[in-house]
Amino acid sequence: MTYSAYVFAVLALLATPGPTNTLVGLAALRKGLRSTVQLLPAELGGYFTTILPLTLLGAEIISKWPAVSVLVKAAAASWVLYLAVKLWTIGAYVGRYDEITIRRVYFTTLLNPKALVFALVLLPPPTDERFLPKLGIFVLLAVSMAIAWGGLGALLGSQKTQTRLLLIQRVSSVWLAIVATTLILGIIRS
Repeated sequence: MTYSAYVFAVLALLATPGPTNTLVGLAALRKGLRSTVQLLPAELGGYFTTILPLTLLGAEIISKWPAVSVLVKAAAASWVLYLAVKLWTIGAYVGRYDEITIRRVYFTTLLNPKALVFALVLLPPPTDERFLPKLGIFVLLAVSMAIAWGGLGALLGSQKTQTRLLLIQRVSSVWLAIVATTLILGIIRS
C-alpha cells in the first residue's frame, strides 16, 4: 500500500465515530480541550497494546486458533456496550464515578475494533522497512484526530446546558450501542 493510500485509509478509519472518539469528545465537552491532551497517552497506549502484539503474532495466532478472533471481538463488543449503558445512565452530571478517566480511555482504545484493522490490515509486518515510518504516521494521525474530536466536543460544550449535555450523552450512548450491536452481529455471522 502506498503512503498516500495508507494515510487516507488511516484518516478515514480514525475520523469515524467510535468508542474512543466518543469518550474524547465527551471529555472535552465536559472539561474543555485540555482534557483531550491529558487523554492522548492513554489512547496511544491502548492502541499500542493491541497493535504491536497483533502485528507481530496476530495473523498467525488467528489462523491457528480462529476462536481467539471471536473472543477479542466479543470482549470489544462487551466493553462498548458497557460504555453505552454507562453513558445512558449517568445523566448529565459529572461526578467522581462517571468521569472519563485515563484508565477508561486506555481500555476503550485497547478493545477498539479499529485497532484490529490497523494491526491486521493497514500496517505492514514489523520486518517490513515501511513498518516504523507507517507506525509514526499512525501516531501523528491518531493525535491529530483525537484533538479534532476534542475540539468538536469543546465547541459543543462551549454553550453547555444540562439539557444539551444530557442530549449529547444520550446520542453518544445510542451510537455506542449501535457499534456494539454491529460487532455482536459480526460475531454471530462468522
